[in-house]
Amino acid sequence: MRVKLCGMPDADARDAAVAAGADAVGLVCDVPVDTPREIEPERAADLAASTPPFVAATLVTMVETVAETVDLAERVRPDALQVHAADPADVATLAGDARASVIAAVDLDADLAAYAETADALLLDSTGEGGAGGTGRTHDWERSRTAVEDLDCPVVLAGGLTPENVPEAVRTVRPYAVDVASGIESAPGEKDPERMAAFAAAARGAEP
Repeated sequence: MRVKLCGMPDADARDAAVAAGADAVGLVCDVPVDTPREIEPERAADLAASTPPFVAATLVTMVETVAETVDLAERVRPDALQVHAADPADVATLAGDARASVIAAVDLDADLAAYAETADALLLDSTGEGGAGGTGRTHDWERSRTAVEDLDCPVVLAGGLTPENVPEAVRTVRPYAVDVASGIESAPGEKDPERMAAFAAAARGAEP
C-alpha cells in the first residue's frame, strides 16, 4: 500500500513524513481557498528539490488556468502534479504540457471514466469550497471500491482518513494508495510525527 502524506509546511515535517515511510509528500500551493497548509511556491520548490530519491514530491494545486498551472509546475519542479477543480480537458492538456505525472482529484459524482482517460491517476476525495480537498470528511467507501474495480487507472483514496480508520478504508476500497492531510495533524496545519508514522503503519498493515 502506497502512502501520501499531504500538506508539508516545512523541511522538518517533510523529513518526519519520509521517516514515517511516506511514498509521497504533498506540497500545497496557489489554492484560492483558506487553508493552513498552503506554502509559497519558492518554499515548495526548495522542499521538492531536497526530497530524497524514491519519495515523490507532489505539488497540490487548484486549476484556475492551465497555463498558470503549467507555469507553477515549472517553478516548483515536482515529481507529480495533483490538480483540483480541473475538468477532463484541462487534465489532458496538463498531461501533455506539465513535466510531471498528473493526478486528478475528483469526487465520486464526477465523470470518473473521462478523467481516467487522461490522468495518470485519480484521487477520490471529499471536496469542499470550489472543489478543494482537505475537508477532513470521509465519503462512501463502497462507491469508491466500485470505482477502483471499474477504472483502468490507479485510484488514490483520500477524504477524512486517520490512523484509526485507514485500515477499514484499505480493506473496503482496496485502492492503489491512500492520502491524508488533516488526519495526521495535532492542530490545523501542524504535522504530528507520531500520527504520520501510525498512519503509514496502519495503512500497510491492513493490506490483504
